Amino acid sequence: MFRFEASHILWFLLAIPICFLITWFYFRWKKNAIDAAGDYTVFSRLFPEWSISKEWIKSSLIICGFAFLLISWSNPQWGTRKQKVKSKSSDVIIALDISQSMMAEDISPNRMERSKLFLKELIKKLRGNRIGLIYFAGSAYLQMPLTSDYGSAMDLISAANPRQAGTQGTAVAEAINLTSKIFSDDSPTQKALIIISDGENHEQEAIEAAKEAYNSGTYIYTLGIGTEEGAMVPYMQKGRKQYKKDKTGNAVVSALNVGLLQDIAEAGGGDFYMIDQTLSALKKLEAEIEKIEKQEVEQRSFTDYNSYFQYFLFLAILLYVIEFLISNKLNKNNGNKRLLDV
Repeated sequence: MFRFEASHILWFLLAIPICFLITWFYFRWKKNAIDAAGDYTVFSRLFPEWSISKEWIKSSLIICGFAFLLISWSNPQWGTRKQKVKSKSSDVIIALDISQSMMAEDISPNRMERSKLFLKELIKKLRGNRIGLIYFAGSAYLQMPLTSDYGSAMDLISAANPRQAGTQGTAVAEAINLTSKIFSDDSPTQKALIIISDGENHEQEAIEAAKEAYNSGTYIYTLGIGTEEGAMVPYMQKGRKQYKKDKTGNAVVSALNVGLLQDIAEAGGGDFYMIDQTLSALKKLEAEIEKIEKQEVEQRSFTDYNSYFQYFLFLAILLYVIEFLISNKLNKNNGNKRLLDV
């Protein structure tokens, strides 16, 4: 595994192209200033061995050497040994509603984006546990199996949108049943399912599925997103925002179904929270997950890193030595050439 121990130092590399640009403008200005000062023949007699091309080379070596010094400073490292580490963690699956109703804007900027922001903060709280990710709308889809790869989870959540759903709807029951299948292949310890949805469609099957999951050792927590007053459901058509309408031509209003989500959480032995109470919901969820029986899992991690800063430091010193040895005088066999060609 490759890494930079002080990766923030690499931001200074953005200054390298700027240094080259400034150097180019400086020599350009110098050339024009000499041309404007008088006759070139007079200047060449005063400075017969001076070469602006050599000065450009020397300046380039200094800038490149500085770049290697920055890389050396950031200390590039490579993991040289993998070690199996045993730790205790809980298994948590997050089920995110990606139905079109999640684009309603009764919560700013919309239900989907607010859910993503909440989930990213939640994943930070869940570090140390294995997490999985399910999307659901008209059906449920496994997006990420149980893993400790939190970066991939963040990326998947960022990309979530209703276009990923094959059919529209709010199939909470399918999400719960899919979770039960995933957990059934693992050890029979306590697990957790966190559902984020507006609960738009009322499903009695979801409550029954939650009871079965709870009896199998899975605690279910639901997070409501939206308002009970509701909002129209937007969608994009030919680059323009439109609003979903029913068969009679009236705008469809999607409202948060608090009752369904509360019933599912109660049947699943968990609790119901509102996403707009972000800090409170995060703290309570974190505390609930900590109570769940943990299992011992085996993880592979890099425990030793070798540093390779010395190679880049050597290159920087080598460039500075070469710069010191290069004369800024014109070669003898080029004595008759124009000195100011850049």
